[in-house]
Amino acid sequence: MRADIYLLYLLLRLLALLPLRALHAIGSGLGRLLLRQRGQMVQNTAVNLRIARPSLDDAAQAALLREVVIESGKSVSEIVKVWGAGAERALALVREVHGEALLDAALAAGKGVIIAAPHLGCWELLNYWLCRKTPMAILYRPPRIAAVEQLLRKVRGALAPEQVRADGAGVRTLYKRLAAGGTVGILPDQKPRAGEGEFAPFFGRAALTMVLLPRLAARTGATVLFAFAERLPRGAGYRIHLLPAPGQLADADPATACTALNRGVQDCVELAFAQYQWQYKRYSADGLISPYDRENG
Repeated sequence: MRADIYLLYLLLRLLALLPLRALHAIGSGLGRLLLRQRGQMVQNTAVNLRIARPSLDDAAQAALLREVVIESGKSVSEIVKVWGAGAERALALVREVHGEALLDAALAAGKGVIIAAPHLGCWELLNYWLCRKTPMAILYRPPRIAAVEQLLRKVRGALAPEQVRADGAGVRTLYKRLAAGGTVGILPDQKPRAGEGEFAPFFGRAALTMVLLPRLAARTGATVLFAFAERLPRGAGYRIHLLPAPGQLADADPATACTALNRGVQDCVELAFAQYQWQYKRYSADGLISPYDRENG
């Protein structure tokens, strides 16, 4: 591990001694600072919230924007606890689990499990919890700074998932895993590359949606479960949610399958609306008028 990355690791270990409530308070302060600066992240969030909650008036939109940006700040500061404390100590922050029986049944069936984990709540803690239940491979895109991978391997320890690159060889690895009855994790709301997705409604507006997850489900017969770790108020910990996938997610028609996939993401988001990563430019793609452009906003 590079010296600077190791120093960052030591800093994480030190800051992780702070209570989660204190770290969330720091994150709240970060969110308030971002609101005052009104940068691009906040602007993108405001656009997405107007799309997802069109019936709210200006005052309600402003209140919702404030709540969402503060939760975004918490998502940054809590990583100190989740990474710095170590996986097992971080898992002690899980207070409730809803839907665990769904995962147990899917694992027992031995036909493979696909975990669809949206950008919602604390997904790094969710990874720990899932990897304690079963070995898992996750599809990912390598970080821009290669040395960060060393840090991730260090902090995740024994509960690190197998990381499969998002390329042809990686996809073949996922198929093999599922065919052998294994478990894989995918971010279902990750915007695919041009030519690798299908337009489907997401909170009432067309968004480029991945076809990979529905194809994996259709070709392997694996069970698809949606999952996320909800942040509880006042630093009280986390609640794990596991939900069944909507019907038609494995439909042969890509548009039908992707519509079901987005509906599954929405079902999760509605349980912890403010904790979704609303700054993501989900509605921008070739062939669409971007709502994030000032002239089109």
